[in-house]
Amino acid sequence: MSVRPRMKELSEEERKSGFDEVEKGLALHQALPEASRCLFCHEAPCVTGCIAGIDVVGFIRRLKTRNFVGAARLAREANVFSAVCARVCPSEEQCEKPCSSTNLAEPIAISALHRFVTDEELKRGIRPEKAGTPTGKKVAVIGAGPAGLTLAHELAGQGHEVTVYEAEDEPGGLMIHGIPRYRLPREIVSREIDYALSPGVNLRTGVSVGRDISFDEIKKDSDAVFIGIGLGYRSQLDIPGHDLAGVLQAGEFLRMAALGDVPRLSGTVAVIGGGNVAMDAACSAVRAGANEVVVLYRRREQEMPAWKREREFAEKEGVKFRYLTAPRKFIEKDGRVAAIECVSTRLGEPDSSGRPRPEVILGSEHVIDVSFVILATGQAPWPEVSQVFGGIELSSSGTVKVAPETLATSVEGVFAGGDAVNGGRTVVQAVADGKLAAKAINDFLS
Repeated sequence: MSVRPRMKELSEEERKSGFDEVEKGLALHQALPEASRCLFCHEAPCVTGCIAGIDVVGFIRRLKTRNFVGAARLAREANVFSAVCARVCPSEEQCEKPCSSTNLAEPIAISALHRFVTDEELKRGIRPEKAGTPTGKKVAVIGAGPAGLTLAHELAGQGHEVTVYEAEDEPGGLMIHGIPRYRLPREIVSREIDYALSPGVNLRTGVSVGRDISFDEIKKDSDAVFIGIGLGYRSQLDIPGHDLAGVLQAGEFLRMAALGDVPRLSGTVAVIGGGNVAMDAACSAVRAGANEVVVLYRRREQEMPAWKREREFAEKEGVKFRYLTAPRKFIEKDGRVAAIECVSTRLGEPDSSGRPRPEVILGSEHVIDVSFVILATGQAPWPEVSQVFGGIELSSSGTVKVAPETLATSVEGVFAGGDAVNGGRTVVQAVADGKLAAKAINDFLS
């Protein structure tokens, strides 16, 4: 039996010298044998594990017979952002985890095979979709992230007139502004956005709801509305010195790097946080010129919310990790951050997150010299949500409350999904939300 293949990667020097995509995908001689390892289960657990609903067995069967574009189109029927998710989806926890082949050897490299067929499709060009027969119904979508664009694509294909309002100058949300180019090239995102818009979706960029147009105006001119505004990257770490020069917000740092305006770093860069955003910030800091990058996390490795593969990727880049360490204050020198006073922690009883609560060890204060700090301690709902979307019921944390089976909000005809609802998960979850809300809106309009 063949061994699960590994994708070719850039060398250590190549990956640190710029933002080129690190993983280069499978070669044909790797993809075909891997497809042949599939057991083609009748009730395949991998299909159940894909929250976007991709027919995994079907596309692998087509790949095995060298029908690469057919395989890609089958995957794309279920997932508008198929090539994006082939790169950034947590496949090891979803479709690959329950794979039946695990009992024989290793799970099938579903994500790598998915990427292989989407790459083949991209070489030939994605076939655009046509608009459906006009229904006379209007749908407004607020936010051009993966949830909103998926929904827009689905509903325009069913004949509804769809207009997407996006506050930024270009669509894509965090696919463009948040995920580093070494993981997800912008060209891939742009081509799939074009596909998402292809059934005649109207896109209005640079239009902020609440500033350039009111929510009431949008509701009045629409038969249904979808809110997919995502979250903001606002660090909640409020300790002395957090506003010093050299202390950067991860969201803004990643945004600048994504847009090609990479801040130049030097010396030791400390990244505070333990999620995927912290891993992205750390690896981007390596590329931005840092001599050393160290991640400070107040719990142990096993409690880190970052995916295992993201941690391993960061370790390959030379990123260091200091666990059971919490910052207490940032120390100033000549008007900018020069060091962090930290304390060591021990783990106590579980907190509201279900993880052990970090407790300060008395007398454990110590100082770490740094040149820059990147705060990556989490995302938060936009504080303007309650003001802009008057009447929409929010949760205690500020996310939009919805009915789970339809994603309908407390206001009739208004639906919501993606990070604005779930608090920040994955691109594929946003795609799944867009599909669910599209069906609910279509039923509502009918």
